[in-house]
Amino acid sequence: MSTDAISFNSGPGGNGKKPRVALIAGPTASGKSDLAVDLALAAETAGLPGTVINADSAQVYADLRVLSARPSEEEMRGVRHVLFGAWDGADPCSAADWAMRAKQEIDKAHGEGRLPILVGGTGLYLRTLIDGIAPIPAVESAIREAVRALDVADAHKALTFEDPEAAARLNPADTTRIARALEVVRSTGYPMAYWQQRLEGGIGDGIDMTAAILIPDRETLYEKCDRRFDLMLEQGAIEEVRALLARNLDPALPVMRAIGVPEIAGLLNGSYDEREAASRGAQATRRYAKRQYTWFRNQPPENWRRFETKDFTKDDIIATLLRNLRLT
Repeated sequence: MSTDAISFNSGPGGNGKKPRVALIAGPTASGKSDLAVDLALAAETAGLPGTVINADSAQVYADLRVLSARPSEEEMRGVRHVLFGAWDGADPCSAADWAMRAKQEIDKAHGEGRLPILVGGTGLYLRTLIDGIAPIPAVESAIREAVRALDVADAHKALTFEDPEAAARLNPADTTRIARALEVVRSTGYPMAYWQQRLEGGIGDGIDMTAAILIPDRETLYEKCDRRFDLMLEQGAIEEVRALLARNLDPALPVMRAIGVPEIAGLLNGSYDEREAASRGAQATRRYAKRQYTWFRNQPPENWRRFETKDFTKDDIIATLLRNLRLT
């Protein structure tokens, strides 16, 4: 998930003149999926059935049912869920890919008289859907190959001269984003900031967004992360990764870098035992949750209501959402 500053053009809320969209967001293991189902059922009781739309970059992949904690049929409780397991692992799902499909599902839900309920923790997906995407032209293949062949230190040094703003903003060890910024400026002649100021296709101005951001107690969240990874191992995560590795996919694909996959791959190739794999997986999950926690606390707009979950019950949050959606 990107931690760059964002604008989130979320539009005015509560004016009743634009189609309604609900959002439940927050760190992994914060209870988003369960709350989204509760909201959908409560909205249906109020006369507006809900469609839950996945906004999690791991749960889009069919290959990661266990490791992404994708809701089971039982957990969905009869509520319509879309974009869960919708991509094969061999086909990378970019933020733009997801946003295009999410817009289609939102339009479909509105056309059927349903409430779209976005749920997930991938801020880049949400930012792309709401604010739009920079119209960067395709990068020439020769430039891409030359840039990707560079060591990250050399790429960052080159970026310091060619796009100093991006170089100053990015972590010097962030191989992917440094390469992207360098290939963009070399291919287009304009720095990344030039393109990011020309976002297109966002839906923020056209919807009435009601958002709830779940902010759990940190220690409780980390304990849940540890328990969750242990439970994943018990529920088939090792077999899931074994099947994924058997496909011999490009290791650079997002599905191969998803949390838990490299850690369990180390177990399967004999680098360490299951106890070490569990420790590494839990640690990776906690680190990801920490980044999400910080991002969701600080980055989204002020009118996206934060709920410190130690201070609010699930019923409190649902009641607030229903009221803001004008369903009570």
